[in-house]
Amino acid sequence: MLNIEKTRGEYRISTDKNQLQVDVIYQYLSEESYWAKDIPRSFVERSIENSLCFGIYHGKEQVGFARVITDFATFGYLADVFVAVPHRKKGLSKWLMEVILEHPDLSSLRRFMLATQDAHGLYKQFGFKGMEHPERLMGKIMPVSYTEMKKSL
Repeated sequence: MLNIEKTRGEYRISTDKNQLQVDVIYQYLSEESYWAKDIPRSFVERSIENSLCFGIYHGKEQVGFARVITDFATFGYLADVFVAVPHRKKGLSKWLMEVILEHPDLSSLRRFMLATQDAHGLYKQFGFKGMEHPERLMGKIMPVSYTEMKKSL
């Protein structure tokens, strides 16, 4: 897996997992996101370990994140995308998407998917759209929430 680093003004995007600030990622996902509220830290750590990760940094501070779950050949799923509130409205989400889609290890993907509740406008700018044959797609949502799961851990 190729590590890349890009700089734009005061910001930097890197795929080097050694630079990721897991405390920042965990705090955002478990406390601020709607999709991973109360996620156990061990799950965040395992998801990072098994994904291609993109960190956004302002100086030494991590201010954004995204990960791609992929086989590096045909399929990718974009997940856990965020930019910290004080750093929004600066084009960082768009730049992050550009860097992700230009990553050489993702160039052969035939299908790239994601799920969003509120960022359709961003992803449409990069060619994402509703699936042409949604009747072919299936999924299974497991009924246990992270909150319930944490109680049993």
